[in-house]
Amino acid sequence: MDKNRGDDIRGKAEGTAPVPLSVLDLVSVGQGRTATQALRTSVDIAQLAERRGFHRLWVAEHHSMPGVASSSPAVILAHLTAHTERIRLGSGGVMLPNHAPLVIAEQFGTLEAMAPGRIDLGLGRAPGTDGATAAALRRTDRLNEGADDFPQQLAELTRFLDDDFPDGHPYSRIHAVPGPVQGPAGRPPIWLLGSSGFSARLAGVLGLPFAFAHHFSAQNTIPALDLYRESFKPSAVLDAPYALIGVSALAADEEREARRQVLTGALSMVRLRTGRPGLIPTPEEAEAYSFSPMEREFVDSWLGNVIHGTADEVRSGLNDLAKRTGADELMITANAHGGEARVRSYELIADAYGLGG
Repeated sequence: MDKNRGDDIRGKAEGTAPVPLSVLDLVSVGQGRTATQALRTSVDIAQLAERRGFHRLWVAEHHSMPGVASSSPAVILAHLTAHTERIRLGSGGVMLPNHAPLVIAEQFGTLEAMAPGRIDLGLGRAPGTDGATAAALRRTDRLNEGADDFPQQLAELTRFLDDDFPDGHPYSRIHAVPGPVQGPAGRPPIWLLGSSGFSARLAGVLGLPFAFAHHFSAQNTIPALDLYRESFKPSAVLDAPYALIGVSALAADEEREARRQVLTGALSMVRLRTGRPGLIPTPEEAEAYSFSPMEREFVDSWLGNVIHGTADEVRSGLNDLAKRTGADELMITANAHGGEARVRSYELIADAYGLGG
């Protein structure tokens, strides 16, 4: 195994945390707020995460969703490299079927040149949006073809990153730049992301690290992690499985305040699932909203997978989740209306585990 690549992947637990803790930033835009404010909060969160000892921070690709401002992960990550010094930054993830592999290789080669040894390339196969928007992104309505071609697209992207197409290949004279053709350099480790078994199995077979979206597909978490571990074959990247899970968690100074904040995310998801996406509602709007019986059932189920409460309660929930799943790393996303609540949540979680800073 290439030791350096493995070291780029594995995190180290800090303080009293059971596993390394990381951050997934959805760059949420709340009612009455702007994308500019959301992106400034992202810088605040990245700097806090670096100062307090979180291992990495990822941003995710979403399109045509008013409540998020993360349609362009590479652009946001470039901004964050200029405001941080040590923390790993990456995509959680880039939706590979939406882009030509060469474009992704060039974008993340550029990021690696900006912040050597700090960039992760997490890849998903979903569109990160609805079907109509995906068709506009891909310039085709045959969306299944992109998902079905994911292994081939992944292989092509990997060869562009390594600059090692074989002689005679149509792309053998094409170089992703910045990249190896310009001299010895590292390259971002590839992660596969998923919310079902497809990417879990593929990551295992290829010996790649795997990230599972527990925060919106909790019922599939343990089956997917089991499949990943059972399928795993040692590779030049890893000699043993390494899996992180995305976790929705929010801590506040008081339990009631945490409940008020997470309810905003739940209402936002109700609207998204019923074709009414919008800005993240305020806590006052979420509390006053009259949920139908079906919506209430969805909210109760949704909030059942959101770890929230005081710092001690969140710490207990995270510890239990790490134990139940055997995850090697927890990546925490704090969904709330305002940036202040999200920043405060990460501060409280860091305090609860005695993280640095």
